[in-house]
Amino acid sequence: MNQRVLPAPDPYAVCPLDGRILPFYGGAFEAAFVVLSPFMRPKSAAHVPADGGLDELNADEICKSYEAVRWSEVRDLCGFPSIASVDVALRTMIGGLKTGYANKELADTLSTALQQNDLLPPVEGVFPELVQEPVLSFLQSLAEDWVWVGDEFGTERKLHRIDDLKPASAKSTLIRGSVFTPDKANLWTAHWDSHFTIFCSSALTVSRLAQNRAVEGFMCDTETEIYWSLQRF
Repeated sequence: MNQRVLPAPDPYAVCPLDGRILPFYGGAFEAAFVVLSPFMRPKSAAHVPADGGLDELNADEICKSYEAVRWSEVRDLCGFPSIASVDVALRTMIGGLKTGYANKELADTLSTALQQNDLLPPVEGVFPELVQEPVLSFLQSLAEDWVWVGDEFGTERKLHRIDDLKPASAKSTLIRGSVFTPDKANLWTAHWDSHFTIFCSSALTVSRLAQNRAVEGFMCDTETEIYWSLQRF
């Protein structure tokens, strides 16, 4: 039986699994911005499930019940030297680092800080509900009305009107994979095992996103890797 081999995915439509981010795209994008998925604080105990879980809430309910907490605030709560330490702690908590890279001390410190401050950790591998509206609205500010939403392997995609993806009026649930514009100029993609997403575009567009106070993150250089915290730790 002949083995079936998938063709290489379109570079503008997927996220690199490992290695350097910008070189993966082979010039398809000038710049990339790591969008840190926020920690979450309940706005009111009355609107939060008793077990603190989010499974029973849709995106709009999560946005109404929780507020975003920046990594910089959690870094300070934990006494960590950098957001890279926060990322290492998060990856350790989900078993996402090999032996030798995991740091149980950081993970324990983070876990304690979250419990003491009634915070939930960021979701991993998905588009966080609390940043969907800001990023989708940013795409609209670029005169975009439609986006393709594809799976993480680049094998399936469906065209959506941006307004239909926003939590307050969502007709389709945005979970994981990639969101990219029809002109192939902008990509928002989620790495399956990370607590951040990546926005790729022109240098000018990415610099504009970096100035948006509704998102937290940092600009990539040509050496920035998916496991960037291990480079900076």
